[in-house]
Amino acid sequence: MRTTVWGPAEFVGLPPWGLVREGILAGGFGVLIIVGTGAVGIWTGASALADGEAGLVGAGALALYLAFVRAGRALIGIVAVLGVCLALRAPQAAAGVVLADRGRVQSVVVTSVDSGRQAAAGRSRYLCSVADQDGVPLKVRIWRGCGRTTRPGDALAVVYDPEGRVSPRGVQAGATATGPLRGLAALAAALVAGCVIALVRSYRLTHTLSAPSHPFTDADVSGHRPADRR
Repeated sequence: MRTTVWGPAEFVGLPPWGLVREGILAGGFGVLIIVGTGAVGIWTGASALADGEAGLVGAGALALYLAFVRAGRALIGIVAVLGVCLALRAPQAAAGVVLADRGRVQSVVVTSVDSGRQAAAGRSRYLCSVADQDGVPLKVRIWRGCGRTTRPGDALAVVYDPEGRVSPRGVQAGATATGPLRGLAALAAALVAGCVIALVRSYRLTHTLSAPSHPFTDADVSGHRPADRR
């Protein structure tokens, strides 16, 4: 059961360097595919890549590779979950970088406030429907800068992409583009570490040793070894 769940890890002492290198390469290539496709999709406006679907495919391919090398199932599951989280967060982080690079700030007017939504950190998140100075409503609702005291008619600052490839976002005091990137880097490092551990623990000593032969196949009754058959 332990071998199936966590991998056999049939080595003594330090882990085999070849498997460590293979894990780093596999994890690094997986991160490159998952993050790269999301970043390219956001920067170019390709919806299939910007939605994170291609990144999810890359995470699935990485999990299938680990299953092919017969890594522990628990470690495969951990890598798959990290890959999915990375695929979903990469486009958002890339969008923040794009808005920080070429975004423009404009003032909008709050038309309605939807409160009581639970954020990931356990806090209530308020969503504001807004319209520009010409009265045209934005297609997305803003949560950055939208708080408990926000009321219809208030002005909010939003940053938008002049090329229209990234959805507008509210401007939040103290928020920087490096914050999401740090979280993304932590997920990427965890994914690579998970791949290394999964590959190292997939090492099977029995694969490097030949199976024991029956004594009568190696020598005849007179004690002479028969000629090799080629």
